[in-house]
Amino acid sequence: MNAAPVGAGAPDPLAAARTWLAEDPDPGTRAELAELIRAVGAEATGTHREGAAGEGVAGTARAELAARFSGTLEFGTAGLRGELGAGPTRMNRVVVIRAAAGLAAYLRDRAGMDPGDGENTATLGEAGDPPAVVIGWDARHMSERFALDTAAVITGAGLRALLLPRPLPTPVLAFAVRRLGAAAGVMVTASHNPPRDNGYKVYLGDGSQIVPPADADIAARIAAVGPLAGVPRPEGAGEVLGEEIVEAYLERAGTVTAPDSPRGVRVVYTPLHGVGGPLVVEAFRRAGFPEPVVVAEQAEPDPDFPTVAFPNPEEPGAMDLAFATARRERPDLIIASDPDADRCAVAVPDASREEGWRMLRGDEVGALLAAHLIRRGADGTLAASVVSSSLVERMARAAGLPFRYTLTGFKWLSRVEGLRYGYEEALGYCVDPEGVRDKDGITAALAVAELASLLKEAGRGPTDLLDDLALEHGLHATDQLSVRVADLALIGTAMTRLRETPPVALAGSPVRRAADLRDGVDGLPPTDGLRYDLSDGRVIVRPSGTEPKLKCYLEVVVPVADREGLPAARAEAARRLAALRSDLAEAAGL
Repeated sequence: MNAAPVGAGAPDPLAAARTWLAEDPDPGTRAELAELIRAVGAEATGTHREGAAGEGVAGTARAELAARFSGTLEFGTAGLRGELGAGPTRMNRVVVIRAAAGLAAYLRDRAGMDPGDGENTATLGEAGDPPAVVIGWDARHMSERFALDTAAVITGAGLRALLLPRPLPTPVLAFAVRRLGAAAGVMVTASHNPPRDNGYKVYLGDGSQIVPPADADIAARIAAVGPLAGVPRPEGAGEVLGEEIVEAYLERAGTVTAPDSPRGVRVVYTPLHGVGGPLVVEAFRRAGFPEPVVVAEQAEPDPDFPTVAFPNPEEPGAMDLAFATARRERPDLIIASDPDADRCAVAVPDASREEGWRMLRGDEVGALLAAHLIRRGADGTLAASVVSSSLVERMARAAGLPFRYTLTGFKWLSRVEGLRYGYEEALGYCVDPEGVRDKDGITAALAVAELASLLKEAGRGPTDLLDDLALEHGLHATDQLSVRVADLALIGTAMTRLRETPPVALAGSPVRRAADLRDGVDGLPPTDGLRYDLSDGRVIVRPSGTEPKLKCYLEVVVPVADREGLPAARAEAARRLAALRSDLAEAAGL
């Protein structure tokens, strides 16, 4: 998703912009680019007006144009994601049409369809039905337009385009791909990124996101797409699915709870201005839980996300309105979805905090759900991303269940053989892999509510269960050092510094093993990351795959003899995590 640099023979940005302008089908980005080109010309003649094209002061328009035409958005295992705007390093209709054309060419090749661009060129065997692509979108700026463009390209390539009936959560798209036996799926979303971003996620027929080599194969076909005039895009293309697909998803979602389990938990819920609200409320109603109290200020989809700095429940301030609602309603839990509702955040009452509530870390929710499924007799493999806590591994081993680590992302977790449950610390949980082979914030919310109801009936809460797990397996405390950058080169500089001068000790503990994940470690495919194993924990450093961030994942494990020793263990864990953050920041030059 980062911009790929242009080689030495790259065209002049101004010439490239004029070529782009000639084929851009969108009036908004055409006007934006035309004004930027005009501003560059004005700069050259010394007549630039401050504020032209939103570029600020004279002298910056050419730099902005160069940034937009310095390469292309890379199509990878997370598809595409970037800032909206004109040019090949931004998300726009030109980029989306080319991506859809490349995906269509890839699917035609896999289906054995003859080269060409018409529906009469198919050689599909006795059934004669061309491969289908399910297309979904959220409520972000341009999401529906990108979905309609994708449907037009897919149809023009002789394939079937099946559009979801309205803006819906990502898990519905992942479910629909499997349910309908489609060859692929496309979800237009930037998940929890800032309002100015959008993205394009691709799923294959098993309902999982793409992994290598499919990403490179699709990228190669995108690169081979010629002028947009040669990409057939019939108007009004695509079959709009009925509400039956949403009904089927909701019916399946309800199966994650046992019919005879208690339903007494009361929940305050926020969709953070995303598309999860109606389905979460309906899923709770159908499962027999009290209807969640929805945070009124964040109930409706809004692509500007006006009440939060970042539409991510992990970000500071994002949950303030939910906390305020909970102080009035006094529920048992707060649950939040991210804007496309594939992630699930949970907060529990905490009288020691000013707001009266504490957000559970993703690792804590991951362990709670694992404990819940184990106690319900789950049979199959438990899995976690390599940056997640090691607690679930210990729980699985103790229960006699197989366990697997994977690279970060559900594109890897969903492919674990015999998967029964998978999670990653970034609030992603898969509690029903046969229904949705991806993270699903809606079914995760139902499972959390069921667990909380069981605990409530016994006079306990989620933190009591976390205490039980600490006593049985040791206190596993995690934290993260996450650095957002404006210049992506700073991430590479930090990674190079750590590779060239790896730390020999962190937080007073010797580094027992330093591993470069680019070499492929412990059976994992190679990836850009570093791992430091300590006697009482571990650290993993990697660039984010979806945001301009360097992420450092920290874990310490503190033995606990008895319940009375828990406060001292937590204090010791907090001290060690703080020392890890400080030492790692210094080692990376952050």
